[in-house]
Amino acid sequence: MPDDDPVFKALADPTRRFLLDLLFARDGRTLTELESEVDMTRFGVMKHLKLLEATGLVVTRKEGREKRHFLNAVPIRQIHDRWIGKYTAHHVATLLDLKAELETEEPPS
Repeated sequence: MPDDDPVFKALADPTRRFLLDLLFARDGRTLTELESEVDMTRFGVMKHLKLLEATGLVVTRKEGREKRHFLNAVPIRQIHDRWIGKYTAHHVATLLDLKAELETEEPPS
């Protein structure tokens, strides 16, 4: 079974979630672009990005002298499938059954 703890810990921090939101909105940002969006030092942003990269939530690519950061949603999807999907599947199925039943009932005369 995979160890989800590092991903959960990475997602627990609001600054890291905000950085992921920024990358979701526009992938391939540089450190300078990301730093301009948060109220912290360049070093602080670098530490957050390093942790996100270590957990696989962010991947990087060098382009000349710049390093571009990209969101990798796979670990988030794995968390969803493992921890969220199984708990909601039954409820969704029940609601769909109820909807189908209500739609097939004849209205009262």
